[in-house]
Amino acid sequence: MHILAFIAIIAGISIIVIGSKDVSTYSSFSEALKTEESVKITGTLDKDKDLSYNPEIDPNLFSFYMKDGDGISKKVLLSRPKPQDFERAESIVVTGKMKGEEFIASEILMKCPSKYKDEEIRIRAEI
Repeated sequence: MHILAFIAIIAGISIIVIGSKDVSTYSSFSEALKTEESVKITGTLDKDKDLSYNPEIDPNLFSFYMKDGDGISKKVLLSRPKPQDFERAESIVVTGKMKGEEFIASEILMKCPSKYKDEEIRIRAEI
């Protein structure tokens, strides 16, 4: 009986540790520059700068500029096609790392307006 309880406790601790690896706080571009760890940055599309997607040349490369919560704008590269209705996104959360002055996104989550309710669209890039 004690062995089963011990195994259940170990399994519970393992699940918590594995699940907590994806739980992170939001960062900014300036904080991302200081670490080599993957971070999550929330912000909005910088509509004053161009987004770039040319499927004839590379259908799996999409780049845009995003402003973080501090108002800093950086170029974001996503190794995926441009998400549908990307320009309509109210907010964007990118997960990834800074490489020089560019943010290399491994995942993007967009909050888009909808006629009836807010929808979230998540896209994971394969790196």
